[in-house]
Amino acid sequence: MPDPNTSHLRSARWFGPHDLTGFIHRTAIQAEGFSKFAVKDRPVVGIANSWSELVNCNIHFKLLAEAVKRGVLMAGGLPLEFPTISLGESLMKPSAMQFRNLMAMDVEESIRAYPLDAIVLLGGCDKTVPAQLMGAASADVPAIMLTGGPQEPAYFRGRQLGVGTDTWKYADELRAGKITQEDFNDLEASAKPTAGHCSEMGTASTMTSLVEALGMCLPKTASIPAVDSRRAAAAEATGRRAVEMALTSGPKPSEVLTEQAFDNAITLLMAVGGSTNAVVHLLALARRVGYDLRLDRFHEISSRTPRIANVRPSGEHLVKQLFNAGGISAVLKQLDPLLHGEAITVTGETLADGYRDAAEPDGQVISKLDQPFDASGGIAVVRGSLAPNGAVIKRSAASPELLKHRGPAVVFEDIYDLGRRIDDPSLAITEDSVLVLRNSGPTGAPGMPEWGMLPIPERLLRRGIRDLVRISDARMSGTAFGTTVLHVSPEAAVGGPLAAVRDGDPIVLDVENQRLDLDIADEEIARRLANVELPAPKYRRGYGRLFLDHITQADEGCDFDFLHKLPDEEPQRLPYGLTSGWQGGW
Repeated sequence: MPDPNTSHLRSARWFGPHDLTGFIHRTAIQAEGFSKFAVKDRPVVGIANSWSELVNCNIHFKLLAEAVKRGVLMAGGLPLEFPTISLGESLMKPSAMQFRNLMAMDVEESIRAYPLDAIVLLGGCDKTVPAQLMGAASADVPAIMLTGGPQEPAYFRGRQLGVGTDTWKYADELRAGKITQEDFNDLEASAKPTAGHCSEMGTASTMTSLVEALGMCLPKTASIPAVDSRRAAAAEATGRRAVEMALTSGPKPSEVLTEQAFDNAITLLMAVGGSTNAVVHLLALARRVGYDLRLDRFHEISSRTPRIANVRPSGEHLVKQLFNAGGISAVLKQLDPLLHGEAITVTGETLADGYRDAAEPDGQVISKLDQPFDASGGIAVVRGSLAPNGAVIKRSAASPELLKHRGPAVVFEDIYDLGRRIDDPSLAITEDSVLVLRNSGPTGAPGMPEWGMLPIPERLLRRGIRDLVRISDARMSGTAFGTTVLHVSPEAAVGGPLAAVRDGDPIVLDVENQRLDLDIADEEIARRLANVELPAPKYRRGYGRLFLDHITQADEGCDFDFLHKLPDEEPQRLPYGLTSGWQGGW
């Protein structure tokens, strides 16, 4: 019989009974070379590994998984690694975002279906982190996250580079004739020197930072570089903690991912000048635990939160320098007056316990709360006749002089139209123009790709113009910059006002007053929308059809509507089917 101290484990339902079902379950493990003692009276820790040779950010995860296993074994548990699909922003088309929900479903159902007492989520690239968190939140089995860490900084002709931020800058320099194709080829050879995700505060580093603020990883582990030995040590410690969580049945994601935890994450997002993509992911994650987080909450918290991290693309440095200056725990320590420090984390202790002894700010990479780099947070929310349900702008990476602007629209119907015409010499465009890209949202693209950093026309680049106001229902890379209004909701492809914009229409952006308006009569907008012919669906079958039928808009997180937690729903932590008895078990 199972030891009384472990009889409560989920895995004991599979491996404990001495009947036909238990026999089948134990022999399945023994067929892998484990003895029957491997599952006797000990917790089973699953390692959800998003390793893939298609995702360079996660290519070192086999070694991290081994370190997690070492920690699990040290603590007396049995580690069982299982694969999930992996999402890489660089190679997946049209966008890794289209498959975030699929990965979340993969993670959720794997956790629920198998005999696992706790889970270590191993993710790094942009969408793997939110997908794993969303799946774990819905399964609600004790889970702890280990992220992969940023890659080492690249160097190009003596200058330290950010993987994305500097790539966008050099691409503009090439198109402007400031550098040669040979220069750009040399850049390509040095741009990504090691394993790990992007080295600036792009979406990956933003999401891994927010994991710490949410309380879903061990303190002080968010920003450890990918190839630093301390990343493997953190993996080992994570494995040990997972066993402790299994033995105590918690805390569960539902106990960590509280309203206070989301406020903490949003506060950190604003303080580090993080990616606008995090807004969509936090909105989706909150709905997995039944919290109806609203877009306006981001603006409220941004207005009260100064930016105290000087990291690209909103600042000068890279995440490695942030780590050397004390890491995310040092940022959280400075934010303490604005945080719910009492929020419980996966350690079983409070968030404040984790950052209490963190380093003091150096003033160069991390500032004191009362001596910030910017007085307000990195992201603002705007609304108006062009975005009734809201849109976002990363004001910390925008041109200050364009945050209040009125100019004529230059409209592109989709990404193909943009590609054909952006450098057409006959395109009617000036530095006052507002570039508009539509049919690039969750339904229209589909998948809401990172197309929002619309390129500046070549002839304007050659005149030294490096930024214009750009508006779209798409997303943009967290490493990108510029005065880009994103996530316009509702999107054009479902009849949103973006579909009504015509070339030459005046558009007003006023970030301070949260305004984004198509400056024509409401009656004219309504008349145009009544005559809009919506684009045909991109998919008629398969996952694409499921995606189009059930995807929500950006202001609700772009999750599937049927994956939101229901108000009267108790978490289903166990699968249907027999785990004991003589009736079967397969």
